[in-house]
Amino acid sequence: MNRNRMLILGIVALILSTLVTFYIYKLLQRRLQPSESTTQIVVAAKKLPLGTRITEADLQLASWPKSVALEGSYADRTLVIGRGVTMTIFPNEPIVESKLAPKEGGSGLPSVIPDGMRAVSVKVNDVIGVAGFVLPGTHVDVIMTGTPKGVDDTAAKIFLENVQVLAAGQNVEQDANGKPQNVQVVTLLTTPEQAQELALAGTEGTIRLALRNPLDSEKKETSATQMSSLFTGSGGAPLKPAIKPAATKAKVQRKAAPVVTPPPPPPPKVEVQLFLGRNKEVLTFIEAETEAKTEEVVK
Repeated sequence: MNRNRMLILGIVALILSTLVTFYIYKLLQRRLQPSESTTQIVVAAKKLPLGTRITEADLQLASWPKSVALEGSYADRTLVIGRGVTMTIFPNEPIVESKLAPKEGGSGLPSVIPDGMRAVSVKVNDVIGVAGFVLPGTHVDVIMTGTPKGVDDTAAKIFLENVQVLAAGQNVEQDANGKPQNVQVVTLLTTPEQAQELALAGTEGTIRLALRNPLDSEKKETSATQMSSLFTGSGGAPLKPAIKPAATKAKVQRKAAPVVTPPPPPPPKVEVQLFLGRNKEVLTFIEAETEAKTEEVVK
């Protein structure tokens, strides 16, 4: 009796396990099978850094669900080949219009410059370049130091704020580890008016860069700081006009001692002795005169 029960329970367990296994197999099979509602889009076959000109070897096709439309994507690789990359594209990432330069826009740094903006390069060193931490993608303030005309004190002024760094040296992409870069030139993204100001500042004074927090985009209008204010503690004091001591001294001298013109020297004289027998005459001639004065001496 017990043997029959055990046999029946074994048969029932075998049937249940078979049904469960078959159900799981069908479920996994449906999940593994590609959906019929997919389309082919162009994706990156490898990492494409900023400024890269796309070639056919950089692209591949991948399936994408039709139900999830991707705006700006491409289904034809020929529409993407030759375009420049304005933002870094990673492997298997879809190629979209917003990350490509305009058609016939070229590649490299020029393709990254937005419409209406300019790229201006500034010569830097370890001090001006904030010890190499001014990297592509960071934002800086530009400080000018110099002596304004008509002022007898050195002053410093932040005249450009929150300026984006396009390139550090020849690198247009930031290092993956954020390591400092020892470069001699930093390229900034400016408006045409800011480009003119930057050119004047580099000619008339010394330029320094101040690194900003990328989340801090607030602009603060600051007044110029004079060298003398660092000793008095009155930062941002108005600039004082310069005094010309040389001109003041000359003016005082003219009042104290007027210039007197000396009289002209007397004209030179020429004496001639004339003997007439025992008589002797001395004739005196004055230059530039026609008359002569005669003195007679009687022996």
